Amino acid sequence: MRRCLARLVLTVCVISTAPLPLLAQTGDLALVGGRIIDGFGGPLIENGVVLISGDRITAVGTESEVDIPPGAEIIDTNGMTVLPGLIDMHVHLQLLGHGDYPRWHDLYAERMEDMMEVAARQLLMAGVTSARDLGGPLEELVSIKRRVAEGEIPGPRLFISGPFIQRAPYQEYERRYRWGVNGPEDAREKVQRLVDAGVDVIKLIDQDQLTSDEVRAVVETAHAAGKKVVAHAHRMEEIRVGLEHGIDNFEHTGLGTAPGYADDVLQALRERNTGLYWTPTISPLYVMQYTGEVFPERLDDPSWRAFMDPDVADEIRASLEHIPRLPYYALFPSRIPILPHKFRQIRETGVRLLIGTDSGIPSMFHTDSTWREMALWVDLGVPPMEVIQAATLWPARFLGMDDLGSLAPGKLADLIAVEGDPMTDMGSLRRVALVITGGDRVK
Repeated sequence: MRRCLARLVLTVCVISTAPLPLLAQTGDLALVGGRIIDGFGGPLIENGVVLISGDRITAVGTESEVDIPPGAEIIDTNGMTVLPGLIDMHVHLQLLGHGDYPRWHDLYAERMEDMMEVAARQLLMAGVTSARDLGGPLEELVSIKRRVAEGEIPGPRLFISGPFIQRAPYQEYERRYRWGVNGPEDAREKVQRLVDAGVDVIKLIDQDQLTSDEVRAVVETAHAAGKKVVAHAHRMEEIRVGLEHGIDNFEHTGLGTAPGYADDVLQALRERNTGLYWTPTISPLYVMQYTGEVFPERLDDPSWRAFMDPDVADEIRASLEHIPRLPYYALFPSRIPILPHKFRQIRETGVRLLIGTDSGIPSMFHTDSTWREMALWVDLGVPPMEVIQAATLWPARFLGMDDLGSLAPGKLADLIAVEGDPMTDMGSLRRVALVITGGDRVK
């Protein structure tokens, strides 16, 4: 555990809170001189060139292979690594790391879209050019997704689920983003309402508390509309129910009490590993313990305050003053020791793993949650290239966005450049020097 926590000691670079105009390109753009990781898993390209025209990549290769058009604007990436923009597959834009959900709701429910705008900017500046939001109020999420897509505000390409589908909200204040279902027809109606609103995926939780007919109604309605279903996997029975009904993507690893996954669950995962995805979100417990016990000074790093009103940042800081008192912390002694084993078990089934962070939950700041998850995977034995693909190529494939997640002619120009070498130090992803999305420089 200490070895894993050690990687989390790295701090993020300070992010400017100045306005972020889109720096639209008027001609060709060439990134010249850096190492290129194209996302496909093959050899690295040294002294590389990525040529961009409009919103598309037109060439990728070495300086000797790519002719740079006269008049192209050249960005020197010597000493940097150029790679596809990161895709975080589990974020919550409505949250900014506050430690008390009811208080956060009481204070900012009427300003939720403002909070989402902060989160979107933070993610983009951290090199996350696409993000999947898995749970939040529908109206605000649809609005923030539209505003980003239309260039009104900076942010990653957003893929949203809207509210959770579950038996019932846990608390009264959660009704806007937790939709309870009562019977198969109610389940179909609520899923169809989400589809009609424009969500990209359906988020199902506590499916072991629903009837088989209700779960079937959720999955069949979503699939009929061409939407995949993402489901919690904290408990064995949640996984069994999800597998029975054809869930496309399981979420989480660490809140179940069992020391490992049951043999029947592992065998079922092996048998259905093709086309099945899992987002472990393994870092949150480590990050909270690191922040609460190992390096509380992290809370005084100004980076996570980027783009926030000072009063909001101060409120978040106060809520995290005593992290060991947070309800999450009661999970740590029994959960953290078993996480590496459970993570290894999932990997060994052959299920395709995706980087996702639960970004926004207590102390999981959007400014640094993605690289911390990736660095932890390396500490737990995952090869760096596999980690990078889990944050680029495979998320794009899951989302049905083959234009994203890799660098090749014809692909959308979503890419980043970082100072250093993620292949030997995944923490170098905290030093994002350049962000381009859709051919526009935003950092």
